[in-house]
Amino acid sequence: MQQSLNHWLDSYDIPNADLLSILGMLGLIVLISIIIHLMLHRGVLRLVDNLTRDKKRVWNAALFERKLFNRFAFTIQGIIIHVQAGLWLPTESVIRSGIQLVAQLWILGMALLTFFALLDTLLNLSMRSKVGRNLPLRGIFQGLKLAAAILISILVIALLIGKSPVILFSGLGAMTAVLLLVFKDPILGLVAGIQLSANKMLAVGDWLEMPKYGADGDVIDITLTTVKVQNWDRTITTVPTYALISDSFKNWRGMTDSGGRRIKRAIRIDGTSVHFLTEEELTRLRKAKLLSGYIEGKIKDIEADNAASGVDSSSPVNGRRLTNLGTFRAYLTAYLKANKRIHADMIQMVRQLEPDSNGIPLEIYAFSNQIGWVEYEGIQADLFDHIFAVLPEFGLRLHQTPTGSDFQRLMSQ
Repeated sequence: MQQSLNHWLDSYDIPNADLLSILGMLGLIVLISIIIHLMLHRGVLRLVDNLTRDKKRVWNAALFERKLFNRFAFTIQGIIIHVQAGLWLPTESVIRSGIQLVAQLWILGMALLTFFALLDTLLNLSMRSKVGRNLPLRGIFQGLKLAAAILISILVIALLIGKSPVILFSGLGAMTAVLLLVFKDPILGLVAGIQLSANKMLAVGDWLEMPKYGADGDVIDITLTTVKVQNWDRTITTVPTYALISDSFKNWRGMTDSGGRRIKRAIRIDGTSVHFLTEEELTRLRKAKLLSGYIEGKIKDIEADNAASGVDSSSPVNGRRLTNLGTFRAYLTAYLKANKRIHADMIQMVRQLEPDSNGIPLEIYAFSNQIGWVEYEGIQADLFDHIFAVLPEFGLRLHQTPTGSDFQRLMSQ
């Protein structure tokens, strides 16, 4: 095309025909590029943007948030400029080679940015679904970005030095050790992210507890090299992603999914307050709705057993008798079953642990039907408030280390 224009100018004896023909071709390339730019950015993209302003179309909005179409349009413009240089300029022209080189570099750069925008768009869309939130996709996508950036960098270097990229790729074998050292953390993080995803070990929103790194809170982000945990004191702890594979950690997702949170706390009974129940105490405890059936059934069982064994009931050490501690334990078991705030489908147990110098431990083991921290603490506090208040009804006392006021009262007496 440039040669035809040059011949036409020569036919009219116009001086500097070669220069004018090249300038004319460059002007034509610039003009076509401007027209295409206006058509794409002021026409097509604006029209599509207006059509996708409805936020109900989630995927359309996500495409424009990361400027995916915008970057793709710039890539197309680079391709068009490259094609125009080949059409309008002669093969041996230095200007053509320069324009095509710049266009190729532009295409590679915009293609990389377009790929980044595509990954970011997919990440945004996946975070809106439950399955996507349960996968550490951010780290995997960052690994893909890193690999794409390395590939594009090699192609750019090959273009600048005028060598085949195959030569550069073959030279990477000798640099493998260096690359592994430089990119050790990203590589380990990528492998860890794949393992976390495949084994469903961790997801954004999980409660992570990792004392070694001072992490105890919700996972807010999983990247290629780090996992961010917002602790309960609102501080942020950053944990290396590969540490979640090499070290142990506690994920509370199982508790969250089960719908019940464990209550495991013991009260310590003063051993000197444990005794056999008297008739007066039995009469009073029979009035308790949760105990009446237990006491009647237990008394019948004990009397039948003692009668069969020929036990002399005149001595309290002979045969079986009801104790205040055993009856209290039965009361707590019935109280847990009747409590609507205790999870009925999970284990409920009141067990006696090994006595020591601090009294007789009586442990409550059950699950609340609320997993929220505030609700859970309220349920647990109400439960033990009732236990502390009802202890004297069974003639039992809490074991408590003497305080200064105890010694002062003793001295005054």
